[in-house]
Amino acid sequence: MRGALLHAVGDDKLDIRDDFTLAPIGPTDVRIKIRATGVCHSDLSVISGVLPMPLPIILGHEGAGEVLEVGDHVSTVKPGDHVIVNWNPACGGCPNCLVGQPFLCTTYLMDSFVNARFRFGGDTPAFGMAGCGTWAEEIVVPWQGAIKVDPEVPFEAAALIGCGVTTGVGAVLNTARVKAGSTVVVVGCGGIGLSVIQGARISGATTILAIDPVESKHELAKKVGATHAVTPEQLPDALGTLTGGKGFDYGFEAVGKSATIMTTWQATRRGGDVIVVGAGAMDDTVPLSAFSLLFEGKNILSSLYGGSDVRRDFPFFAELYKAGKLDLESMISARIKLADLNDAVAALKGGEVLRQIVVLD
Repeated sequence: MRGALLHAVGDDKLDIRDDFTLAPIGPTDVRIKIRATGVCHSDLSVISGVLPMPLPIILGHEGAGEVLEVGDHVSTVKPGDHVIVNWNPACGGCPNCLVGQPFLCTTYLMDSFVNARFRFGGDTPAFGMAGCGTWAEEIVVPWQGAIKVDPEVPFEAAALIGCGVTTGVGAVLNTARVKAGSTVVVVGCGGIGLSVIQGARISGATTILAIDPVESKHELAKKVGATHAVTPEQLPDALGTLTGGKGFDYGFEAVGKSATIMTTWQATRRGGDVIVVGAGAMDDTVPLSAFSLLFEGKNILSSLYGGSDVRRDFPFFAELYKAGKLDLESMISARIKLADLNDAVAALKGGEVLRQIVVLD
């Protein structure tokens, strides 16, 4: 089968080849035919080394498809079911799972560093990003990594729910629990930021300010729910106009850099909540003083995978989409083929595109 392989961190080009095979499925595994998969900034972070992963690796973690085969002990899905790929399956028995934080489970994530489910060039092992590797025509995942979805939801929309939408909307509904009538600022208008904006709209926020240096993204931010959109240089004026200078009730950082975390901190009012959603580098330190941490009374919250239990939230977000509450179509900037992935990665590096979706036959 076909797939897109990264041989080494920093490679300019992915190796798109057609000789991949899959390891046989185990009794608790599910084999999925990928029908749609997103091109996400986290994929770029693996290419650059910001997110460490085993190599060589097939990238891709945001996907949806059709079940082809299940192991003997799998009862949650069956061949023919439409599923969303869950890139962080929860084991159900670790300390995090037992206290209701399945998004912090690392059981299968750690397994993905030692369990190479792909082969190429005969018998050379290859890993899948976060144990997935959705930039391939087929994948094998634990049964917890395949969440059934209503077949009325198009695969392209379902793929977005698999990462970007759950991360962004979940940060609003699960982590921050934004209150109706509140004010929200969102730093970064990529796929995650746009999902945060939609979550804030769904929550009933009355003022939603989107911040992005790329002005071409402002119109779409407003289309999906932002009441205002500015560049970083325009933020001081917006703070005065929209909040009387006091700052916003909730600030969401959707970039993953210390500089944008500080921008979000400064735009959030005293006593407000600062929610870090973007995935940053291990050596990128946030320069907050101990004085500010105490006396400004702000809460810093991390939101990994939107603080979601995907067994509940994937179907919930799918219902929001079907009800017209989530605009996922507007977030798709292009539909491409697997062979176009090198161009898609270059476009994402350029910063102008939102979500490019690979559609597989």
